[in-house]
Amino acid sequence: MQIDKIPVLLLTGYLGSGKTTLLNRILSNKKGIRFAVIVNDIGEVNIDATLIQKGGIVAEQDDNLIALQNGCICCSLKMDLLQQLRDLCVADCFDYIVIEASGICEPAPIAQTICSYSSMVPVTSAPIPQLDAVVTIVDALRLRDEFAAGDDLQKHYVKEEDISALVVEQIEFCNLILLNKVSMVSMEERKHIRAILRAIQPKAKIIDCDYCDVPFSEILDADLFDFEQVATSAAWIQCVEGDVDDDHHHHEHDEHCHCHEHHDHDHECDNPHCCCHHHHNHGDEYGISTFVYYRRQPMSLNRFDEFVARHWDKGVIRCKGMCYFEEEYDMCYLFEQAGKQFDLKQAGAFYATMPEEELMQMMAQDPTLQRDWDERYGDRMQKLVFIGQNMDKEAICQALDNCLV
Repeated sequence: MQIDKIPVLLLTGYLGSGKTTLLNRILSNKKGIRFAVIVNDIGEVNIDATLIQKGGIVAEQDDNLIALQNGCICCSLKMDLLQQLRDLCVADCFDYIVIEASGICEPAPIAQTICSYSSMVPVTSAPIPQLDAVVTIVDALRLRDEFAAGDDLQKHYVKEEDISALVVEQIEFCNLILLNKVSMVSMEERKHIRAILRAIQPKAKIIDCDYCDVPFSEILDADLFDFEQVATSAAWIQCVEGDVDDDHHHHEHDEHCHCHEHHDHDHECDNPHCCCHHHHNHGDEYGISTFVYYRRQPMSLNRFDEFVARHWDKGVIRCKGMCYFEEEYDMCYLFEQAGKQFDLKQAGAFYATMPEEELMQMMAQDPTLQRDWDERYGDRMQKLVFIGQNMDKEAICQALDNCLV
């Protein structure tokens, strides 16, 4: 039986970036497209839904506007989102579903929820939702101030140090970036901002605009979304993996750490044991670059904490990767930084901890594991991707080397 599909557009972007403006543009279309809208706001009152109503596009009693409030659809309201999608599909009176996520939502869990619809909702003859595109709206003025001028960003519900991480995560997980409010920055600043966006997200299309005024053909029925492609499109993943497309990457839920990527040796570092790729393809003139710090020895957790707390290079925009410590020799950790936010969490035990027979079977199934294997350390490694502006690479590498034991 052929089951119809209803395309879904996911709009993300930080507070005030222009998501509701774009949504009102979509709803006022003259093409006769029947849209259903799901608007998420973490507060008790859904401000965005109210703004849409005040815009005169839909009335408060209309069934095509659904407000999910007092929670976030990337975490606490996942099941509510699935239920609303099911109700809209069963109604079978809409051509398209648009989801406006809260400004503090991470897009990846929302996309994962939508993609899991078929396995989470009982199968019927009703159409099923299919994610068509993830569009991130970026406020050019805010991004300029955050990453160039260094102005602090403060909004309701979000601590100051969390904002940079949210903005970066929204940029990293998308098909299309709308760089909004470009007329409010100079042409030189616009080029600078685009260079930063490209350094963080090298694959998504970027469209400059004001008031989110873009052709509908760019965002509707675009058929852009592929979860694996989008999930691996961030620059830090590209740097770590070298565009290797292996099934064993990015499965942090497994018992063992799946972080065994090929590493090139085309670098200029003086340290013979360093594998620091140096990429300057995006924004050379603005001092924007990336490199990969790679070592096999363990680090001291106390020294690493000291480095992060006291000696972190302020030019680093994004850092993410794997590391391990003498104190927990067999445990792989995922380290993540964006702006002022830092996070360190367990990613699973290294393959080197597996029973020998199981390890041999794993190596036979996955040649890349053997390729990256070290006789002394197994698959244990430090592999951190740095993306930043005017970073002191030598100082960073030296400081991290001082953490090794």
